[in-house]
Amino acid sequence: MDTAPSLETVVQAVQALYNNPDVSGKEKASVWLGELQKSVFAWQIADQLLRLNQSLESCYFAAQTMRTKIQYAFHELPLDSHQSLRDSLIEHASKIAPGTPPVIVTQLSLALADLALQMATWKSAVLELVEKFSKEHTGFLLELLTVLPEEINSSSLRLGENRRKEVTDELIAASPVVIQMLTQLNSSTSGDEERDQRARSKTFKVMGSWFSVSAIPQQVLLSTQLMNYPFQALADVHCPAFLHEAATDCICSALYTAEDLEQYGELARRLFQGVMTLVHAFHQADKDEESDKCLNYCRVFTELSESLFDIIMSTPNEGLGTFQLLDLLLLCVGHHLYEVCEITFNFWYRLSEELYQRNIQPLTDMFKPYIQKLVLSLCQHCQMDEDHEGIPDENSEFGEFRLRVSELIKDVVFIAGSSSCFVQMFESLKSPQNPSWPVSESALFIMSAVAKNILPEESEIVPQVVHAILAMPESTHIAVKHTGIQLLGELAEWIDNHGQLLDPILQCLLAGLQQPTLASVSANALQNLCTQCRGQMINHFDGLMQIVKAMDTFNLSPDASIGLLKGTSTILGRLNNNNITEALSQLCACQIAPLNKLLQEESGPVKHGSANDPTMWLDRLAAIFRYTTPTVTNGQTHPCQPVIVEVWPVLSQACEKYQADVKIIERCCRCIRFAIRCLGKSSATLLTPLVTQMVGLYQTHQHSCFLYLGSILVDEYGSESGCVPGLLDMLQAFCGPTFKILEEHNGLRNHPDSVDDLFRLCLRFIQRAPLPFLQSPMAKPIMRCAIAACSLDHKDANGSVVKFLIDLIQCARGKQDKEDFEVRSGLVKMLLNEHGQNLMKALINACLFCLPTFMTTDISEVMWELKLADAQAYSMWLEHTLQVLPTESSGGAITATKQQLADFHNLCIEAQELKQLSSGVRDFCRLYR
Repeated sequence: MDTAPSLETVVQAVQALYNNPDVSGKEKASVWLGELQKSVFAWQIADQLLRLNQSLESCYFAAQTMRTKIQYAFHELPLDSHQSLRDSLIEHASKIAPGTPPVIVTQLSLALADLALQMATWKSAVLELVEKFSKEHTGFLLELLTVLPEEINSSSLRLGENRRKEVTDELIAASPVVIQMLTQLNSSTSGDEERDQRARSKTFKVMGSWFSVSAIPQQVLLSTQLMNYPFQALADVHCPAFLHEAATDCICSALYTAEDLEQYGELARRLFQGVMTLVHAFHQADKDEESDKCLNYCRVFTELSESLFDIIMSTPNEGLGTFQLLDLLLLCVGHHLYEVCEITFNFWYRLSEELYQRNIQPLTDMFKPYIQKLVLSLCQHCQMDEDHEGIPDENSEFGEFRLRVSELIKDVVFIAGSSSCFVQMFESLKSPQNPSWPVSESALFIMSAVAKNILPEESEIVPQVVHAILAMPESTHIAVKHTGIQLLGELAEWIDNHGQLLDPILQCLLAGLQQPTLASVSANALQNLCTQCRGQMINHFDGLMQIVKAMDTFNLSPDASIGLLKGTSTILGRLNNNNITEALSQLCACQIAPLNKLLQEESGPVKHGSANDPTMWLDRLAAIFRYTTPTVTNGQTHPCQPVIVEVWPVLSQACEKYQADVKIIERCCRCIRFAIRCLGKSSATLLTPLVTQMVGLYQTHQHSCFLYLGSILVDEYGSESGCVPGLLDMLQAFCGPTFKILEEHNGLRNHPDSVDDLFRLCLRFIQRAPLPFLQSPMAKPIMRCAIAACSLDHKDANGSVVKFLIDLIQCARGKQDKEDFEVRSGLVKMLLNEHGQNLMKALINACLFCLPTFMTTDISEVMWELKLADAQAYSMWLEHTLQVLPTESSGGAITATKQQLADFHNLCIEAQELKQLSSGVRDFCRLYR
């Protein structure tokens, strides 16, 4: 947008966006207004629209535009215009009336908050705003005081650690005035109860927001009655929902802050006392069936337990570490709604992790009765409705909850003991009251969760459970049968130790395969038996082959079909080598025949999941090749080679026919990958035709899976000197089209898979044939590409780039005993001499401005390798990079002082281990985030 549009044009566009019945007109208006918001003219237009105050839509658009510009484009404004922008926003805010729509109030308060945070020259902004708005615009002020602390850690504002500390100190300095105002608002009444409650809920939101940035000093807060008000709200059985939730959020935020017991010990004690008074209110809400309130109480109880977790572990059942906290959580777990119960899960996970790490049996035993109660309650929650028909639905909300219960029980069961838990469930199964089917099914489900932890030698309870499953009458509910079969599959390791039960169990699973609703779970159980009972299942291989050949007559899910093939292939690989070829040929023939049929058909575009989709057959072949792993001694012909050589033309034809369909090509490449891995060096006859076809197809269709498949070939053949020239030619042929798409506008961001797979390929060269790679003409352009890709915030792609750089730099110093060390080291040092400064700049800029914090650890490892390779050059590159970093934000705030830059440089130079450097980089990043 080159010129400023007229106000009238903007108003018309806004009206078209919100009121035009024509969809295409709306879309055009939306695109045009989006362009306006990006332009520098948006500042003045937004200000004028707010002054005009013509309609709700135009005012909302203006307020939202103002907020967006301050948030993302504050750098567009010269420093001398900040004051007038502040005055203008305060003027607009002063015109807010009781009837002003909340969305406009929120956008204006966010705009003013973001301005105050970024405008470093505006000192004591909070106190000034309180003084300005506390008398006549309390509602706006409370909104402003809520959003301002929330915006401090905004990733889009990127205030930096120095400015954040400065702002937080300002909030702390203003806190006595704010606390006094909030206390007064809570203690006064206007005669309009709902209006008072609305105001009180806003004060709770302010408190919660200020707690979240630790801006409320303990001594100031506790000298007033302010903290009592949210507890009074939660204790009031007539408290409206909006106030109840605001009070809950406030208390949870306070509890989170109080986790720092050294600084907030007294607050923690007060909060503990307050929370303990809410038990009666929880029971009353449960009795009145007010589930939302029960959820809120559970959040408070759980947050208290999490905040005091360290005390519970260090002084169990003493003082603030009292096990009353565990009783509170079990009270929540016992609530009839599983949504309430689930809120506590994170605490149990933390408890499990801590006890496992400490590994002190007397300490673990103290928690045993609580975990036993937890398991019993979870078992009750997992019960299905009596009128449920069919098998459990794992994809429903309740089914997903049951899966989360299963994961939790697997994590905590060691505290109570797996056998103890199993016995606990078994007792409920053989209850004299003849339990209903949901009770039985739920007990079997919990047993399934702990079955893998049962000792293989156990011979008292498990045999009874297995016999009970095998002896289920025909009339048993289908869900109980389903979960019983699931349990048999989970007991596979135990069954391997009790071979006498294998035959009747296999008969049970075979019968299950023939029932449509039980087929998939039976196939999964059979797969588990094949994996765990390999030695015994060899005797049943012929039966497995019969099942696999008839697989498509069963009602199996795609995953269950793959599982059956996985299990069968696992056993196939243990056969005598003389029998493997024929068995594998039969197994593949079942998949090749329908695939061949599809290849011969003149079908139109493939609809995924339809009858003309070849992916099912490709996935099945991939599973067969992946899990068929025979033992082959040197000199022996690989038993799978004749079969895979026979299958290859079909796979090659599939690549040719479906070359434009990325999903199918990915499946083809995956299938070929496992075929290559299966044969290892015995796949040499496929190497030339495969590379030729891949390179040819890649020129037309840049599917990254070809790059990945290339990396598999380099991994297998890169150490064979005769194969290396051809593999390097393959790399060069891949690089041309790859660089072309990556050099497009936003190419790296738009093609992260290509980045990922290209550098996996290059990494394999570094690992298998470093010297030929470093001597190739591709080394320099690939290095430049890696430097550009350092800033890509895609986890896998960035990880591959960084791993490549680490291994590349290590070539300069590792494996010095090798003959080619001097040459290899010299080539790497030449690359670093030419590109080291740019690499360092890219690494630092990526950490500061592009990557999320968790990804900076990998970047630190590259820096560490640079330091080890050439400490002097590393120091110089780092110094030059730091010298050109911005030290002041567009709002005038200091991002990094000269001393901080010098300290960081010294830390990077003097770090004695990677962990120290990584920690220093992470801390330095905070100055710019």
